[in-house]
Amino acid sequence: MSEDHVLSHDELEQTLASIEIPACPAVVMQVMAEAQKDAPDLKVLTKIIVSDVGMSAFAIKLANSSLFRRGDATNSVPQALSRLGTRNIVCIVVAVALRNTMSGDIPADVLDRFWNRASAVAQAASQVSRRVRGIAPDMAYTYALFHNAAMPVMMRRFKDYGRTLEEVEQNRLSLVAEENARYHCTHAVVGALLARNWGLSSLIASAIRFHHDMNVYQAGQMFLDEPALGLIAVTHVAERLVLQLSGEVDIEVGDMFPHAMAYLGLTDDDIHDLLDLLAQ
Repeated sequence: MSEDHVLSHDELEQTLASIEIPACPAVVMQVMAEAQKDAPDLKVLTKIIVSDVGMSAFAIKLANSSLFRRGDATNSVPQALSRLGTRNIVCIVVAVALRNTMSGDIPADVLDRFWNRASAVAQAASQVSRRVRGIAPDMAYTYALFHNAAMPVMMRRFKDYGRTLEEVEQNRLSLVAEENARYHCTHAVVGALLARNWGLSSLIASAIRFHHDMNVYQAGQMFLDEPALGLIAVTHVAERLVLQLSGEVDIEVGDMFPHAMAYLGLTDDDIHDLLDLLAQ
């Protein structure tokens, strides 16, 4: 990726002036520090996870999902974490910590709907990634789970943000255009800054930054690495599948969908098969 498309100074200044990025909790820093070692100690990571009921429950639920389950279901946190692997343990810790950061500032039902949708898209993205080469399902899951994570941050900062989302959906408007006009920042830029501050990889941060940019699919674009574009494309397809199953519409996802399909080399038959799989 060229330096021109890393978060610019102006973007950072504008975002920080408009919105407060949640501080990275100590538990996330502890897990990141261990996970980034050459030989992470699963016992250390397990000790951190079992100290939090929410993280333990999320770990067991994910380990028993169709993505990771092999054989019998488990109720053991150590066994669940062994099944998931280090990268997904980081995903669990960051997801639960981010949700906890928002609790109390946003109505519980709104937050539940947001994370349920994020989880559904993440599951779909991991299934889409299995149809193409070069995109790891666990990386697709992690990216898809977090790519809109700044939306609750925006809700907490701007009291009318929920109404903006409703108006965008009802009138089929561009979300990023409305965000720029009303708040002078977008959830894509805030999300990239959030990912960076919370220690997620630069690959995930850059994919978050550009996931609403139509130019990413143009032939010859030079500002986004192929792995980041792959994550964006897989998630655009996953979002369209989840929206189709729920009977909802998103104008920007709709515009991106055919480009994402073409980039990934997916056919209509692939989409039908994925819809059938996800419906089950």
